Amino acid sequence: MLPPPKLTLEELRAADARRAALVYVSEAFAEAVLDGIDVDTFADAALGAVFRELVANYGEEQVVALANRLPERIRAGEFSAHAQQ
Repeated sequence: MLPPPKLTLEELRAADARRAALVYVSEAFAEAVLDGIDVDTFADAALGAVFRELVANYGEEQVVALANRLPERIRAGEFSAHAQQ
């Protein structure tokens, strides 16, 4: 078994913030589904909100660069359920 990676305090805080944010998003997703909103409809709306926010913060070209890396990240399983456990 490999030893755990040594992370800085800033990296640990960032990882904690990402985990907390994922909990918020997951809860919003679950609430929407419980309210009868179709999973695909909610996911599409969430993606739209994410990309609007990213474009507002970073501009179109940086977001296009990020989006162009999505296929390899998806194929690598980064967004698969097992990656979240």
